[in-house]
Amino acid sequence: MSQLHSKQVYRVLRKAFARAPFDGEGAYLYGGRWSSVGTRLSYTSEHQSLAMLEYFVHLEADDAPPDLVLATAEIPDDLPKHRIAADKLPTHWRRSPAPEALASIGDEFVQNGEHCVLIVPSALAPHESNWLLNPQHAGFRRIVISKLEPLSYDPRMFDVARRRVRKR
Repeated sequence: MSQLHSKQVYRVLRKAFARAPFDGEGAYLYGGRWSSVGTRLSYTSEHQSLAMLEYFVHLEADDAPPDLVLATAEIPDDLPKHRIAADKLPTHWRRSPAPEALASIGDEFVQNGEHCVLIVPSALAPHESNWLLNPQHAGFRRIVISKLEPLSYDPRMFDVARRRVRKR
C-alpha cells in the first residue's frame, strides 16, 4: 500500500487574519509580486526562515507587530503544481517594485486553473522557492493547515546600530 507524502509550507501573518490563513485575501485586496489586485493567491514559502524573511522586508523597524503567527500547511505531493525557473523569468525579476510581467504570470496561473500550486523563486533568496496556492482550485480543499503558532522576531533584527557593518 503506497503512502501519500506531503510538503510543508509556511506563512507569516497577523493573528487577526489567522482564521483563514491561506485564503489569498491579502493578495486579492492589495496584489503582490506575483498577482494583481483582484487575483486570489496565497503566498507561502518552502521554509519557515524564508517565510519570516519575506514578511520581514515589509516591516518598519519601529513598528513590528506584536501579534504575528506562523501558519503551516501540508501540501499533498499529488496536487498539480507548476514550477517556474528563474532563467525563464523576465530580466530584473528581482527588482522592487516588481516588474508588472510577474503579476501577469500569477494572474494567468489562477485564470487558467490547471494547477493548484505555482512554485516560483524568491526574489530575496533566489535558490529557495515560494509556493503560491490557488484557493479557487478544486484540489485546494485537500491542503491541511497543520498548526498555527505565535511568532516573534528576534529583537536584534531591528537593532539598526548593530546591523551597520564596520569597514575593515
